[in-house]
Amino acid sequence: MPDAEKYGDAGSNTLGHVLQSRDLKIDNLASLGLGRIISTNNAGNAGVIENTLGAYGKMAELSPGKDTISGHWELAGLVLEKPFPLYPHGFPDEIISSFEKKIGRKTLGNIAASGTEIIDKLGKEHLRTGFPIVYTSADSVFQIAAHTEVIPLETLYEWCLLARREIFVGDHAIGRVIARPFKGEPGKFYRLKERKDFSLAPFAPTLLDLVRDNGLQVWVIGKVMDIFSGRGVTRHLPGFDNKSIMEAVSFALDENFEGLLWANLIDFDMLYGHRNDVDGYAAALEIFDCFLGSAIKRLKEKDLLVITADHGCDPTFKGTDHTREYVPLLIYGPRVIPGNLGIRKSFADLGATLAELLCGKHTINGQSFAGKLLRRGEDRG
Repeated sequence: MPDAEKYGDAGSNTLGHVLQSRDLKIDNLASLGLGRIISTNNAGNAGVIENTLGAYGKMAELSPGKDTISGHWELAGLVLEKPFPLYPHGFPDEIISSFEKKIGRKTLGNIAASGTEIIDKLGKEHLRTGFPIVYTSADSVFQIAAHTEVIPLETLYEWCLLARREIFVGDHAIGRVIARPFKGEPGKFYRLKERKDFSLAPFAPTLLDLVRDNGLQVWVIGKVMDIFSGRGVTRHLPGFDNKSIMEAVSFALDENFEGLLWANLIDFDMLYGHRNDVDGYAAALEIFDCFLGSAIKRLKEKDLLVITADHGCDPTFKGTDHTREYVPLLIYGPRVIPGNLGIRKSFADLGATLAELLCGKHTINGQSFAGKLLRRGEDRG
C-alpha cells in the first residue's frame, strides 16, 4: 500500500513474491482474475486469463495497523479510527506485575518474539520454574505460552480470560490475548492446536450482526469465532489448520442454509508467512486451488464465493510479521458479472456489499459495489 513505508513494509508483495519463486499450478485462482491484480512480471500460471470468470480487484485498509482484528473487523464493516496499542519492547512493569500478582507466580519473556523461537529459547526454564512465557509481536497481542504438563490447558485459558477482562482494558485494550499451549521436551517443543484467542469485542454491530438479526444464518469456521468474540454467530464449525478448515467449508456446502459462511485459512499466515517458508506457502496455494475447483462446481444458483485477506504476510520479506498491503478481491458466482472492480478504498466496501445483497442493510462503514457485481434483477440472495 502507499503507506507501507510507515509500517516498515515498503517492497512487500506476498502473492507476487511467492509466485515469482516458482511456476505454480493455480488455474482456478487465475480463472477468477488473480493474475490481473498481482504486481509482478512473473505470475506464472496466475497470469492474465483472457476470459476471466470472476469479478476481481483489490482493497486498501483504512484502519491504522496490519493486524488480524482490525482487518477482519474492517471486512465486516467497522473501520478503526486509532490503532490498537502495540508493545514492541515488551509490556510495561505495571502490566506484568499486575498479571503476576493475579496468577500467583512470575513470568518469563516479556519480549516481542516468534512463537516457535521463544518456546525453544525459554521452554527449558519454563519446565524448571513453572513460570508461563509471555510475549508479543507486531500485532496488538498478549500471548501466553505454557507446556500443558506444567500448566493445564484449563488454567491457561483462565489466565487468558483474566488478563482479557481485568488487565487489558482502557488505554491497554489490546486486540487479543492468546493462549499458546505446547508440549514436547527441550529441542523438540511443538505447539498444540488448542490455541485460543480472547479478542476484544467489536465496538459496534458488524456484518455478522446484520445478517443474523435479519433472520439469516451466520456460520464461522475456526478462529473467526474468537475474532468477533462470538458476536452475530449462529453456528461455529471447528477448524485448526487449512485441511480441517477446507473440510468444514465442504461440509457447509452440503448443508441447506441461507446466510453467511466465513472461514480463515490460517496456515498461510501461521505456518508459512510468519516462518518465512516460501515453499510451504507455494504448496499450500496449490492445494487450496485444487479445493477451490471442487468448491466452485458445488455452488448453487444464488451463491457467491469471495476470496480475500485481512492483511499481507510476505514470507520472502524481512522479519516474520504481517505486511501492510492491498488484499485481493476475487468474487465468483453464477450471477456475477465478470470484470474489474478496481481498487476499493476500504475493506469495508466488501462488508457493505454483502450486507446489501444479503439483507438490504448498510454497515457502519464502506461503500457497496453490489450494483456493478450482479446481473440486473438479481440483487438479492
